[in-house]
Amino acid sequence: MLESPVLESFVFYLESTIVCLIIFGIMLIHDLSNMDRQEKQVKFDRALIVFMLYFISDLFSIAVANEVIDNTKTLAIIFNLSNFILMAGITYMWLEFVMAVEKTPHRNRKLNQFAIVFPFLVSTVLLVVLYFVAPDRLLSNFLEIQPAYYAFLITVPCINIAAILFYTVKKAQKEENPAEKRRHLYLGIFPLLVVLGGMVQILFLPNTPIFCFCCVILMLILYIHSMETRISVDALTGLNNRGQMMRFLSQKSNYAKKDKLTFAVMIDINGFKKINDTYGHAEGDQALIIMADTLKEIAKNYVSPIFLCRYGGDEFLLILHPNNEKDIASLISTIRRDVEERCRSLEKPYIISVGAGYEKYVNEHDTIQKCIQRADKNLYIDKGHAKR
Repeated sequence: MLESPVLESFVFYLESTIVCLIIFGIMLIHDLSNMDRQEKQVKFDRALIVFMLYFISDLFSIAVANEVIDNTKTLAIIFNLSNFILMAGITYMWLEFVMAVEKTPHRNRKLNQFAIVFPFLVSTVLLVVLYFVAPDRLLSNFLEIQPAYYAFLITVPCINIAAILFYTVKKAQKEENPAEKRRHLYLGIFPLLVVLGGMVQILFLPNTPIFCFCCVILMLILYIHSMETRISVDALTGLNNRGQMMRFLSQKSNYAKKDKLTFAVMIDINGFKKINDTYGHAEGDQALIIMADTLKEIAKNYVSPIFLCRYGGDEFLLILHPNNEKDIASLISTIRRDVEERCRSLEKPYIISVGAGYEKYVNEHDTIQKCIQRADKNLYIDKGHAKR
């Protein structure tokens, strides 16, 4: 019969794990109910599933260690192997998620996928062989975990974490927007914080689910941020959506800058319907993404911050503060040139041409809504000239 303190400790561990599983389960069910899941959401959900499986495996390991269930060498080996595989799986899934978020080129190529999985396969084979050849290196006669096991446990995660840091830091270095820079760095630091929580549990409080708590807190922070992003960001292009535009324009201080000119620029894709009709709606979506990516890249290098949003359909709105009106014409010329170059570099069967109209916001006798309407009217005047 178990001593009361040991039993109480295990019951606390059990209850805590169940609560963490419920929280992750709610997040997973909510995500799976979304019919328009993007690649990064799919990868995030897979990471959630592996986390949940690890929590369950870890709970059984604690049950074996505390003799809540029969403490046999076979069970100890099974759960040690399970923990090893799932710990590697957590960092692997997180690497997949990060690569999707950062839009790493060629991430879905089979060769690249194999390169990511290869360290895990090698470590698993070596660990299994060692259990058969020299099990005492991994478990003592009293079924205590030996340092060699911990070396296996952290090797693959460390390789995956190094790759995650490489991708995120590289992205953060190129990012001018402080908020985006922090987002990239958080994605990279996340697995380090998770591992830190696991190390604290292993070294100091083995019967307290610190790792579980750490994972749930960090994943909740990321999930809440993700939900906020979904509310304000257009799912296809990654630009601000119409709702975020309304929130932005509702605060006059966001766009009415003292001693600065404010212009609204409306952009759309000439012949967008023809692209859809000729090449299909999937290619039409790609055209919108090309347009949005071009605008994002140009906005990064502009002299002042630009508010970008997908206004609707193939229309895009820019709110910006140029030095003078001539800068607007130069900006539109740059947009037209860069989007054509992007189409050529991607070897698209079409070249996107752009219609554009702009209008100045007059602080004293104007509203930003009227300014946008005038810019939209000028857009159609521009498109009319292009057809002649």
